[in-house]
Amino acid sequence: MQRNRRPLNPEHQQTHLPMGGLIRHRMKRLFLILAGLLSVQILVIWTVEDLNLFESVWITMTTVSTVGYGDFAPKTLVGRLSTILVMFVGAITLLTLIVSDFIEYRFYRRERILTGRWIYKMNDHIVMINTPQSGGEQYFMRFASQVRSVPGYETIPIMLLTRKFPNGLPTELSDVGIVHYHGSGFDPQALKAVHAGGARHIIVLAADECDPYSDSLTFDIAHRLSERNLGGRTTVECVSDDNRSRFKALGIRTIIRPVRTYPEIMVRSVVAPGSEKVLEDLFNYEHDHPHRYDLTLDDLNWADIVSALVRHGIGTALAYIDNDDEVICHPPTTEEIEGKGLIVLVKSANTPSVELVQEALDRYRAFIASWHEKTKPAAKSST
Repeated sequence: MQRNRRPLNPEHQQTHLPMGGLIRHRMKRLFLILAGLLSVQILVIWTVEDLNLFESVWITMTTVSTVGYGDFAPKTLVGRLSTILVMFVGAITLLTLIVSDFIEYRFYRRERILTGRWIYKMNDHIVMINTPQSGGEQYFMRFASQVRSVPGYETIPIMLLTRKFPNGLPTELSDVGIVHYHGSGFDPQALKAVHAGGARHIIVLAADECDPYSDSLTFDIAHRLSERNLGGRTTVECVSDDNRSRFKALGIRTIIRPVRTYPEIMVRSVVAPGSEKVLEDLFNYEHDHPHRYDLTLDDLNWADIVSALVRHGIGTALAYIDNDDEVICHPPTTEEIEGKGLIVLVKSANTPSVELVQEALDRYRAFIASWHEKTKPAAKSST
């Protein structure tokens, strides 16, 4: 039976400490030993040699760095013996160990970053928990591109908390400045590692956007965030609308349905809370929806069209279709519109017909014409 071998370093017995901390601790200790050795050497040279303090420091530094300019050299036996000690112990042994530990620490840090186990010093960042089942890389890339185009978010850091990339993030995500931590949102230590308490926004993605049972995992994460008083800055994806009330009871700021092909909706819900409700309504017929009306537009400006539809309870004009079939969104308000159709946000339960829209526009034309007729006599009398 073999005897138990001693470890290479006594620190290896301290398995409860992180490896990075052990390396840094050893480097600090070596630096202190080297600094003490150099201080003693400077005092010895200053005492036994015919040199002032600065010259003693100079010869000690050139010796330990193995430069050896030769402008000064020890002449006494004590000075030469101490210099030999500094060269072998300081320059050859201690500096070699320090450089070796530094290189080891860099490799350790790189490995931890690649595998998502490095803890960054972050604040005022975005934390995204979970990863879409498919197309996660494209989703995160589009999200980063969209959110950083918003004023005030151009350089915001983005941290992923996920177990999806155990061997490192794809290159395209790393290139856009996204980093990750390998863990789960229901782990308190993982939430602490990504500095959830200092995040500007926290986003909890549905583990499976097609499975209502994933809401249970989302709820567990949301509950942990709520316990930390972070619900007011959290946006969660909810697969089943029946579970929305549960998230609201936790104080979650924003609840939206998973929309994987349009991360822009998630961006809007984060930077402009409340806008997600409008965007969600555009995708269903439960409350409001955009409706196309084919009719001729030729003598009204955009402000007149919007006002006519609102005044007659039709809806809100979103865009118009010009004569080249191009959809023009948010056109200039004072220019005359020429086209062949309108896109209007209307009530789904009572969608107005095209005849009602045409009637509303005709009435507004008559109103404008009568208003102009009334203002003409007033203008003549003033002249």
